[in-house]
This record gives sequence, C-alpha cells and structure tokens, in this order.
Amino acid sequence: MTPRTVIRFAVTGTPSPQGSKTTGRTKTGHSFVREDNPQLTPWRNALAYAAHQAMNGRPPLTGPAYLEAAFRFPRPKSHYRTGKHAGELKPAAPSNCPTRPDLDKLTRALGDAITGIALTDDAQIAELLATKTYGPPGVDVYLCNLNE
Repeated sequence: MTPRTVIRFAVTGTPSPQGSKTTGRTKTGHSFVREDNPQLTPWRNALAYAAHQAMNGRPPLTGPAYLEAAFRFPRPKSHYRTGKHAGELKPAAPSNCPTRPDLDKLTRALGDAITGIALTDDAQIAELLATKTYGPPGVDVYLCNLNE
C-alpha cells in the first residue's frame, strides 16, 4: 500500500469569509461581479500562496479528498479579567468561537482559494472537518486524497 499524499500548510492572519457578491453594470455598459468582503481577496491570495508552497511542484490532487481546517480568531477583550488579574482569561471564557464569521463561509473561501493548486476542483472535498476556536489568528490546513 502506498502512503497517502498529504498536504499541510498554515496561514497567519484573521480568516475572512466568502460571502455575497454584488453584480451590476458600469457606466459604459460592462457587467461586473464584485465580492462584498474587501478582506477576502488578500486572504484567498495568502491561502493560495501557502497551498502552492506546500504542493512543492506536484500536480493538484484528483479524486475524492479529505479536508481538515482549524480556523483561529483573536479573543475579544471581554474574555479577559481586569485589575490585579489583567491579562488572565476569565474562567467562563469559551475555547470555541461561536460568533461570526460563519464556518461554512470560511471553508468556502478556503476551497475556492486552493482550487487549481491543491485540488483540481473544490467539489472533490468528500469529507470535511472544520473548527473555529480562539488563538493566534490564522488557519491550519490538512488535505489528503481518500483513494490512496
């Protein structure tokens, strides 16, 4: 049995979701489609660059794929104690991030960013494990082919 092709990479920075798009026409009559989230393009570029580096010249995976993504966000100030214990987490501070952005929109941005680089098409993702927690902002990605 041959070992599975595994791709791992990490990207630092606050993850940005892929949300809605705006369509319209310019004054000259040309149609356009624009992402509503201005932070999306730099985030997707960072994901694509990291995926490209991790591929190390290999072609994109084909066939069904497993994707694991651990998204991390900075904690709000309200999670920390004040006064003499400033800087310490409150005992009730959660470890998981239950606030916006939506996890499905974060994984959509990731899938689209690595399409054509690590995957032939993000529709290949047959199994997905994604989490949103607090920590140093970024994402850790693990990708492998399920057929190997």
